[in-house]
Amino acid sequence: MPDDQLTSAPPQQVRPLDPIDAAILRLLRTDGRASVRSVADQVHISRANAYARINRLIEEGVIRGFSARVDHERAGQGASAYITLKIVQDSWRTVRAKLEELPGATHIALVSGDFDVLLLVHTADNRALRELVLTRIQGIPEVLSTRTLLVFEERDLLPDR
Repeated sequence: MPDDQLTSAPPQQVRPLDPIDAAILRLLRTDGRASVRSVADQVHISRANAYARINRLIEEGVIRGFSARVDHERAGQGASAYITLKIVQDSWRTVRAKLEELPGATHIALVSGDFDVLLLVHTADNRALRELVLTRIQGIPEVLSTRTLLVFEERDLLPDR
């Protein structure tokens, strides 16, 4: 997600989702390839209404895009880890840009607490993970320290049906 929306764009008017929009989002999170007809049938609205609502959710930035859920192990990325980083104060944008370039980085978050950044990575194996952490991440001048948490098992959670 472009961070410019989080940090430099003026806040947009936030409109609570109505029950139909919420149902559409649940369906699309479960199956981003669902047809408009299928969505309309499942939430009991017309296809035109479903099409208009989906387009509005996209235009308003509620839906940021569509993607595939990946089984990282089957995709040759058998090692996964959350890496926590402490970074130099006011270096978030610089660090974020460098982390976004890392192979296998799938989620980056600026957080509060004992560390500043939480990064999820997927690599081929522990050797590649070690190289990523010790060379690439710790080589970023603004990174003060890291801690690596190996992931033994993971599961994408889908909304309740």
